[in-house]
Amino acid sequence: MEQPLAYLEKRANDDWLIGHNSRQFTQMAKQLYSELIERSQQGIPPKVLLAEREPVRFLAGFIAACAAGCPVFLSNPSWVKQEWQQVFKLVQPDLILGYGDWGVRDYYPNPEPKMLNQLIMIPTGGSSGQIRFAIHTWKTLMSSVRGFQQYFQLKQINSFCILPLYHVSGLMQFLRSFTSNGHMAVVPFKEFAASKRCDINPEQFFISLVPTQLHRLLQNPALVSWLSRCQTVLLGGAPAWDELLQQARRERIRLAPTYGMTETASGIATLKPQDFLEFNNSCGRVLSHAKVTIHSSTGQLLGINQIGNISIQSESLALGYYPECFTRQEIQLDDLGFFDEQGFLNIVGRNSNKIITGGENVFPFEVEAAIRATQLVNDVCVIGIPDLHWGQVVTAIYVPSDSSVSNVLLQAALEDRLSKFKRPKYWIALTSLPRNSQGKVNYEQLQQIVNEYLTESITPAPQP
Repeated sequence: MEQPLAYLEKRANDDWLIGHNSRQFTQMAKQLYSELIERSQQGIPPKVLLAEREPVRFLAGFIAACAAGCPVFLSNPSWVKQEWQQVFKLVQPDLILGYGDWGVRDYYPNPEPKMLNQLIMIPTGGSSGQIRFAIHTWKTLMSSVRGFQQYFQLKQINSFCILPLYHVSGLMQFLRSFTSNGHMAVVPFKEFAASKRCDINPEQFFISLVPTQLHRLLQNPALVSWLSRCQTVLLGGAPAWDELLQQARRERIRLAPTYGMTETASGIATLKPQDFLEFNNSCGRVLSHAKVTIHSSTGQLLGINQIGNISIQSESLALGYYPECFTRQEIQLDDLGFFDEQGFLNIVGRNSNKIITGGENVFPFEVEAAIRATQLVNDVCVIGIPDLHWGQVVTAIYVPSDSSVSNVLLQAALEDRLSKFKRPKYWIALTSLPRNSQGKVNYEQLQQIVNEYLTESITPAPQP
């Protein structure tokens, strides 16, 4: 298997990074690689926290860190202060590349660096709602690339990326193009949605979207025409609603609904565009680098059309969550699904109370804890409610601490505590929450309360 430096040398003279200077990328990556090698202490590469906003610098930093054998932690530059504090405490990086919204850091000394075997840490959520890093390697990521190539029977993959590069979905678009001699364009979603930067012929390009992005783009006739010319429009990150899929079919968009996650290095099942256009609503067939099985709650292997929990074995499977690696070769999920007679994977839903809004995972416990920490409420419960545009929206039902507490005050109090997508969009004030004698919330009653408020046209907080 070729390593990052070999690919970098191979592409040194290619003009493959559309809209950016490809040679500048190569020079930057080589310079950073040399600096990282020099920084190695007693042969131990430094831990790198990568928080670059600018795409070329981010990609150069990523390739340099991988080539130098440095453990690299991909980071969201827009994390707020509390999230950065959590990350710093967990990672204790030796070197930070880039600038986050909270402060400017160039070097963060770690007196006892440890060898982490060239690991690649990709941020994801966890059952506690805390930021976690799924542990990958160049090998696991390349397994995903190979599976994608084989499934679509392509040697060269061209990508038009409007997703964040620190997300697994954005990163894998880069790796598919970079390692297959393909071309890649990196464009901020807001600019693309405003039709400012989509001046390429999309017929040979893959683009990846989450459902909320696709919904917004379908409101613009010029972008609808552009999307309908794309080779493939990968759609993942959250379940898509029927009306969205129907509209995409009407516009003859070559959609490829995909099932995957950070832990599997992006998609492990994908529906091919032709099947989608023929009214198949599944997630497609499983790619060659993965194996999916369906099990009952007792662990029994289930057959065709039997709904159960999804288990995944894959060469692209994460090794664990930093700092702990696992020896497991299989991941069991709380997702429910089944295989139909044609071998297509169908996703039914989730067992957990995880909220997925705009493709992002939100855990109620974390949001509730942040709201309680404001000391503006006496009680609170956070749930997700269905939404046409976002899949689900975060909703807080709370008991204010006094009459001066308002929705606006609570929203302002969360700005430095939670990222935008985690902050509630609906706020419902009550005199008390429906709890039983053991203190547990009666979610059925709570849902009835929410439905009543929704029919009265609650005004939501601004969407991200």
